[in-house]
Amino acid sequence: MCEAEDGGCGGGEPAGAPRSGSQPLKCMKCREGLPVVIIRVGDAFCKSCFQDYFVHKFRAMLGKNRCIYPGEKVLLAFSGGPASSSMVRQVQEGLSREAAKRLRFRPGVLFIDEGAACGQSSGQREEICHQVEAILRATGFPYHLLCLEEVFDLPSSVLHSLSHDATGHGHSYKEAVDGFIRRQQQQQRQRQHEATGDAVDLPEQLADLGVGDPSGVEEGAPPQPRAPAASRTEELARLFGAVKTLTAKEELLQTLRNHLILHVARTHLYAKVMMGESCTRVAVKLLTNLCLGRGAFLAVDTGFSDSRHGDVLLLRPMRGFSVKEIAFYNRLFGVPSVFVPALDTKAPDRASIHRLIESFLYRLQSQFPSTVSTVYRTGEKLGVSPRDAAPGVPADPQRCLFCICALDTNIVDGSSLQSTLLSEQLCQKRPGPAGGSCCGGAQDQAGCCGSPLAAGAPLPSPLLPPLLCYSCRLTASDVSRLELLPPYIRSEAERRQRRYRAGREAPGLKGALGLGKGRVPARQLPPPPLCCVHLALPWPSSHCRSRSRQNSRQHQVHGEATSAPGRRRLTGSVPPSAPSLTGISSPGPEPFCVQAALKQEIQEFLLEDGGDEDAPQS
Repeated sequence: MCEAEDGGCGGGEPAGAPRSGSQPLKCMKCREGLPVVIIRVGDAFCKSCFQDYFVHKFRAMLGKNRCIYPGEKVLLAFSGGPASSSMVRQVQEGLSREAAKRLRFRPGVLFIDEGAACGQSSGQREEICHQVEAILRATGFPYHLLCLEEVFDLPSSVLHSLSHDATGHGHSYKEAVDGFIRRQQQQQRQRQHEATGDAVDLPEQLADLGVGDPSGVEEGAPPQPRAPAASRTEELARLFGAVKTLTAKEELLQTLRNHLILHVARTHLYAKVMMGESCTRVAVKLLTNLCLGRGAFLAVDTGFSDSRHGDVLLLRPMRGFSVKEIAFYNRLFGVPSVFVPALDTKAPDRASIHRLIESFLYRLQSQFPSTVSTVYRTGEKLGVSPRDAAPGVPADPQRCLFCICALDTNIVDGSSLQSTLLSEQLCQKRPGPAGGSCCGGAQDQAGCCGSPLAAGAPLPSPLLPPLLCYSCRLTASDVSRLELLPPYIRSEAERRQRRYRAGREAPGLKGALGLGKGRVPARQLPPPPLCCVHLALPWPSSHCRSRSRQNSRQHQVHGEATSAPGRRRLTGSVPPSAPSLTGISSPGPEPFCVQAALKQEIQEFLLEDGGDEDAPQS
C-alpha cells in the first residue's frame, strides 16, 4: 500500500469529500433528495433511491446468472444475522404483487440451532428459537427449525455427489420462463371469471406460486422436533470438546452445518439453496481458505454458485453487498434480526485463523476503503476448470469425506504436499522391535501390518486421512477422538475402505473369470468356478443352463443347492479341493463364510464391465 509521507494515495483529503463552505450533498441518483446514506466516498443516496439500488442489485445478481428456474423450490438458509435477514426480506418483497419483476420460485426457510456446539444453555437456546420462529412466521414462507444434534441421525448418502441431471430441465431458461408466464396468464384469466372482488394477500400469492401452507410446516410433513434428546446434546458437546483448536472447531461446525442443510434440501426436494454470505464475509473466507490449504476449492467456496453436490446447487446472492450496505438497509427499513452467539464470540483476534484474518481485513478496510472490494473482485475471477483427463484417472474423482470436494491429494514428485507428508512420516516413525515387525510378529491383529480389518471394527485413525482433502486432514488431525464423529461419516469411511479392498481383489478374479474387456462369448465360457457358486456371483444364464449337467458333476459340493436365472447359489461346506479368492481360504470341509459386505463389493466390481460395448456378443 502507498504511504502518506511518500506522496501516495494516503495523504490529503479524499477526492469526493465535501470541502468546507461548499454546497450540501445531493443524492447521486435523483439529484434532489438529501442523502441519508454514504456507501462509499461520493456515493450518497436518499432513502428511496438507496432502496431501489439495493433491490436492483439483488435482482441483477439472480438475473445475471440465471440459475433458478421458474417454479423451483429454493431453500433460504437463515442464521438470524443481518445478511440472511436482508436476503429473506428481498425474497419476500420480490414475491409481492407490487414488484416490477416478480420472483418466480417457491421459497422455504431453514434455521439450524447450533447452541450445543457453542456452549449455550437450554434456556438461551429456547429464547433464540422463539425469536427466530416469530420472524419466520411473519414471512409467510414454509420454514424448518432444526438442531445441530440431528447430524447424528443423517444417512451416509448425504456424502454422495449425485448427477447434475437430477433437476430434469431439458429446455433453456428462456423457454422455462415463457412457459411459466403462459401458465400464470391462464390462471389469471380463470380467476377473473371467478372473481369475487376480494383483496389478495401474501398467503394467496404464495398459493398461486405453489408454495403450500404458509403456516410454517409443509403439508404432509411431520412436525418439527423442538428439543433434541439429551444424549445427542452430550454427544455433540463431547465431539467439540475433543477438538483442540478453535480453527478446527469452526471448520467442523461448518462441515456439519452444510451436511444438514444438504439433507434437508434433498428430503424436501429443494433444487437450490441460498446462503446469506456478504461481500465482506466472502473476502474473509477467501483469505482464510488460502491459509487453511483450500486454494484448490476457492472457486466453489466463494463463487456465486457451488455445484459440488450435483443435484443441489448452493447460491450466494448477497455476495455483492458489503456489511455496511446491509446494516444501513436493515436499519432504515426495519428488517428484524436475531443475535446468535457463535464459537468465536468474544474471542481474541488471534484465537483462530478466521478471527485473525477478519480483524486484519477490518483494520485494513478502515484505512483503505477499497480493500474488501479488491479481494472480492480478485476472487471473482477464479473459475472451476475440469482437470485434464489422464490415463488411469477416473472421470468422476474421489471426493472428500467432509467437504465433498474432489480430492487434491494426488502426490506428484517434488510437490510441496509430498514434502509435507514425508516430514510427517519421519516425525512419527518409531524404531520397531528386534523381530523387524511393527507389532512384534502379531500379524493377526486387525489393521496391523497391512492385514484387513475385522467386520464391524471401528475405523482406525490412520485410515481416515486418505479419504480427506488436504485442508480437512488438518481439521481431522486436531480431533483427538475420531470415534466421536457422527455415525454417517464413520459408516461411509468404512464403506469406502471395504470398496477399496474389494477393488484390489476384484481385478484378479475378473481376469480369471474372463469378465474384462475382450472376453470370449458366453457360449465359449468355461463352467462357473466354485468361488462364484458359493459367493452367488452372476454368471451368464444361458451358459449355466447349457452346462447344468456338467456343473452338477464337476462341483462336488455338500449341502443344499438353489438356483436362479443367471445365478447359482449353494450353501454348505466346501471340499478340500475348492479354489479360494484372494485373502479367503478354505483348507478343509469347514463352513465357507464370507463377509456380506465384501461379497457385495466384489459383486459390484464384477458387474462393472458387464455392459461393455466392445465385448463380443454371444
